[in-house]
Amino acid sequence: MSLLPHQIELLSPARDADIGIEAINHGADAVYIGGPAFGARAGAGNDLRDLERLIHHAHRFHSRIFITLNTILRDDELEGARQMAWQVYNAGADALIIQDMGLLELDLPPIQLHASTQTDIRTPEKARFLQDAGLSQIVLARELDLQEIAAVRAATGPARTTIEFFVHGALCVAYSGQCYITHAHTGRSANRGDCNQACRLPYEVLDSSGRIIAHEKHVLSMKDNNQSDNLAALIDAGVRSFKIEGRYKDMGYVKNITAHYRKLLDEIIEQREFSAEPLARSSSGRTTFTFTPDPDQNFNREFTDYFVNGRKDDIGAFDTPKTPGRAIGWVTKVGENFAELELSSPDTVLHNGDGLCYYDLQKELVGLQINRAEAVNARKGLWRVFPKDPIAGFKDLRRGLEINRNRDMDWVRTLDKKSSDRRIGLWAQLSETPDGFDLTLTDEDGFVGSAAIVHPHQPATDGPQAEATLREQLGRFGATVFSVHDIAVSLSQPWFIPASALNPLRRDAVAALESARAAGLVRLPRAEPVQPPAPFPEDTLTYLANVFNQKAHDFYMKHGVKVIDAAYESKEEEGEVSLMITKHCVRFSMSLCPKQAKGVIGVKGTIKAEPLQLINGKEKLTLRFDCKPCEMHVVGKMKKSVINQHAKDMQAVPMQFYRTRPAAGKATTA
Repeated sequence: MSLLPHQIELLSPARDADIGIEAINHGADAVYIGGPAFGARAGAGNDLRDLERLIHHAHRFHSRIFITLNTILRDDELEGARQMAWQVYNAGADALIIQDMGLLELDLPPIQLHASTQTDIRTPEKARFLQDAGLSQIVLARELDLQEIAAVRAATGPARTTIEFFVHGALCVAYSGQCYITHAHTGRSANRGDCNQACRLPYEVLDSSGRIIAHEKHVLSMKDNNQSDNLAALIDAGVRSFKIEGRYKDMGYVKNITAHYRKLLDEIIEQREFSAEPLARSSSGRTTFTFTPDPDQNFNREFTDYFVNGRKDDIGAFDTPKTPGRAIGWVTKVGENFAELELSSPDTVLHNGDGLCYYDLQKELVGLQINRAEAVNARKGLWRVFPKDPIAGFKDLRRGLEINRNRDMDWVRTLDKKSSDRRIGLWAQLSETPDGFDLTLTDEDGFVGSAAIVHPHQPATDGPQAEATLREQLGRFGATVFSVHDIAVSLSQPWFIPASALNPLRRDAVAALESARAAGLVRLPRAEPVQPPAPFPEDTLTYLANVFNQKAHDFYMKHGVKVIDAAYESKEEEGEVSLMITKHCVRFSMSLCPKQAKGVIGVKGTIKAEPLQLINGKEKLTLRFDCKPCEMHVVGKMKKSVINQHAKDMQAVPMQFYRTRPAAGKATTA
C-alpha cells in the first residue's frame, strides 16, 4: 500500500537529524536522510541514535522518515547493507530508498521499499515493473513532461505505488544513474555517492572541423529546478509525493524551501476542499512561519521548470555554476577602499556581511563581501560599501555596473532563529466525575487522550470568573505540539478548581493523547512482489543497468533477462562508451539543432547533428546526438590510471563484485 490517492506528501531532504527535525517543524510530511552507510552522498551519513531522535519527533506528527540505501553494492558489501536495513527498521524508520535490485534478494526487514532516482524511471513499462517487483513509491526521472508522467500513472495502480517527483533543487544534467564521468576520470563513482561534478566545469566546445563555438562555457551545467508554478498540474498528472533536492544543503535552505512548498501545497489543498476529488496532507498539523518563504534567498543558479512543459532553450546555467543572486542596483562610484551604489528600491537595506556579486567583462561572476555598509541617503537608495578585500582586486568593478546580492545577512539571521510553529489541532472537554474531574482531548485525526483527578466539588464564588480561569489554564498548550480549537466546560455548576490541579490534569491528558497517537501510527507495509515474477521490459542489459553484484544479477535473471553486462564500475568497459546520457542538448541550446533549422530558408541541409568536442584542460569528451529520442551522449573512456589503480587495489585487498567474464588469471564470481 502506498499513500492514499487523495493524500499529498511534501518530502524534504536532511543532511543530519537537526536539519530533519526543522524540516518537520516547517511542514514536511516526510524526510529522506542517509543512514550510517550506503546513502549515495559521501560524508552525509548519520548514526542510529540521531536517526532515532529524528524518527521520534517526526512520528509525533505522523510524518515519515525514509532512509537512503541507494548506492550500488559490491558482493562483499551486501551483508553490511542488510544489517543496516535491519538496524534502521528497528530504530523506527518507515522506508528504504534503494537503487540496487540485489537488495530485493536479501533477507530484508518488512520495511517499505522506494525506488531511488538512480533507478532511472522514464517509461510506463519500467514503472509498472518496479511496482510489480514490490516498490511502493517511485521517483520519476526529472526529464519527464506532464503527459509522460500521466502515462506512468495510467500504467500503475494508485493504491499500490505512489508517484514521486522532484520539484526543487539542483539538477543533475544526466539521467540519474546514467553518468560515469567521475568513475572514468577518477575511479570514484556517482552511483556510489562520490560524484566529482564534472558537469559544473567550464569547457571549450569545438565542432567537427575544430572550430571553437563556445569558449569556457559551463555547457553541462543546468539551472536549478523550480516547479512552484506547476504543482496543480503535477497533481492532476498523478504526482502525490513532491520531493525537494538537497541532502547536502544547510539548515536555512531546508527551512525556507520546505516552508515555500508547504504554503503552496496547502493553498491547493484548501482550494480543492469541496471539489469532486478533495486532497489532504499525509501528516498532521498546521504550520505557521515567522518569515515569508522566498526561494531566491537561497543558493540557486537561477530557475527552470526543465522539461515538465516541454523542451526549452533556457535551461542551462552556462555562464557560471555559482549563485548570481538578485539584482539590487548599480555602481555609481569606485573609491580607494569603497564602492558607492544606487539601489533600485529604497526599501532595500544593506548589512555588514552581505554578499554582493557582478559579472566581469568575460561574463565570469565576481563575489564581493561587505565588511561595512553605510547609508549615504537611504531614502534615495544611496549606499557606500567597504568590501572585506581590497578594491584593487575586484576585476572590472566600475561605474554603471549592475550589482546583485546573493547573501542577505538579515535573512540569514532570521532563519538562524526559531522560524516556525507546527501544531496539531484538538478539542478539549472538561467534565465532572463523582469524585473529581475528567479532561478529554480529541485531536484532528480522531485520537483521544483522557485524564482524571480526584478533587472536591467546591462551588466558585464568582461563576463567570471561575469558568474564564478554567479555560485559560486548560488552554495552555504552548509547550506541546498541540493547539486548542475549542474548550467545552460541561459542569453542573461553576466549580472552583485551582491551577495546581488543572495543570497536571492537562499534562496527563496530553501524555495520554501522545500515547494514543504513537499507538495509532500504522507502520507502512512492505509490498509483496507479484507472482510469478513480472518480466523485465528488456531481455538484455548493458553496463547502464548498474549491475554490480551477484544478487542483482540473480534478480534480473529471475525476471527474464537473458544477457546481463556488469556495471561500469567493474572496469570491463575500457574503450569509448557513453559516460553520460542526457535529455539536455548542447546543439539545441546553441541553436545548432537540425530540427530547429527545418523550414528556415537558406539553411536546409546545412545543419547536421555532427559530434562536438568538449575540452577542459587535458580532459576531452565527445558529444554525440541521438535525434530520434532527442538525447545527447557524452562519450569518453576510462583513464589508464584508473584501471591501473584498480588492479593494484585488487592485488592488495581483493573486492568481490559481479563480472560477466573472468579477469585475466582470476576465476569469475558470476
